[in-house]
Amino acid sequence: MSDCIDTNITAPIIRIVLTGSECTGKSTLVSMLGKYYGVPHVEEYLRDYFIANGGVLTLEDAVPIAKGQLEAELAVEAKRPPFLLCDTNMLSSAVYNKHYYGTNPEWIESVLAERMYSLYILCGIDIPWEDDGQRDRPEERGYMQSLFRKELKARCASFVEVQGTRQERLASAVKAIDAVLFGSC
Repeated sequence: MSDCIDTNITAPIIRIVLTGSECTGKSTLVSMLGKYYGVPHVEEYLRDYFIANGGVLTLEDAVPIAKGQLEAELAVEAKRPPFLLCDTNMLSSAVYNKHYYGTNPEWIESVLAERMYSLYILCGIDIPWEDDGQRDRPEERGYMQSLFRKELKARCASFVEVQGTRQERLASAVKAIDAVLFGSC
């Protein structure tokens, strides 16, 4: 993987990111939103990386994971969808790196500072925990969620929180996305 990745596409694009602690329904909701709007979405890169590395990650994996996520975003952006819909982004890397390792690599910080995201949808922890072999701290969901909220606020990111059933989350997310896309409330 190259150290230099062109992070911008020529014309501005609206970027929407689903974020939050583990097991908050991000992948389910992003799939539902992709179908609703008829747009492709960016898959979470970490899952495949985690499996390929035998389930053991260190701080040295942080930048390759972030680069893989960014390359996935850029690949979907290159298709020129009406907007970009992401199942997480490097903000998750920043939160987890700080939590697990006490620091976040400068490369991730610099890309997060230069790459603009229009809206983050913070998925709530009000759904049941499901063990999938990668999720490791069900008892810390509330704490981790507070770290995501804190990170979003520290970066002055525009975000909305969604909770409830799948349909309630979809309705809340659609309302927030429509406000970004069409300027409605």
